[in-house]
Amino acid sequence: MGTTQPFNFITPKTVRWLALSLVAGQVMFTFTWLILGFLSPGFTIFGTLIAPYSPISAGISGLGLGPTAPYMNAAFVLDGLLTLAGVVGIFQDIRELSTIARWSCSVLLALSGLGMAMDGIFTLESFFLHFIGFILGAATPIVGFLVAGFSLRRIPRWRRFGSWLLLGSPLTLALLVLYFLTFSPTAAGAKTGVAGLTERVLCVELAAWFVALGWKAFQQSRS
Repeated sequence: MGTTQPFNFITPKTVRWLALSLVAGQVMFTFTWLILGFLSPGFTIFGTLIAPYSPISAGISGLGLGPTAPYMNAAFVLDGLLTLAGVVGIFQDIRELSTIARWSCSVLLALSGLGMAMDGIFTLESFFLHFIGFILGAATPIVGFLVAGFSLRRIPRWRRFGSWLLLGSPLTLALLVLYFLTFSPTAAGAKTGVAGLTERVLCVELAAWFVALGWKAFQQSRS
């Protein structure tokens, strides 16, 4: 009973689409903030004008305000939904995992997608809810990668990937700590420092792990 498939509608074809959507979501989100970071003229938050916009000092969430807001916030929400659906579909298809392991991995990694979507709905001007979204998006993978890595290592066809995924947990933690060390929680802080750069390094690292997970699941489903 522990390894039965709970969702009969998750067919190999569905898993392939969900896996590719997980990859596509990360690529889309990364290219969105990369391009908008060069196009943004700046933004205003709590009456303070941040202009010109600097990808080095200003965070990605700053692109969710001002002229670039519709595009950046849409990317947040879309990537969040694709991440959530992708990881749930992928882990529910790994029949060698127990029901508890499947749901543990699914929920922990899906929380990252939920956080992304929250940040698209609640901008920096709803700071508390936006911060909760950021923590869900960037911090829960620290535990999620650890649990998923140990779970996948028990499966021969996933063992190597599971071992690599275990490295994602301390690496994400280190980059998150680095970001907070450089982050200033004030509007003026977006004009100086390197928090924008450290946040982007963290986001690229997280996206890379989700891309690797999606691509691995796609290959496994095809075989």
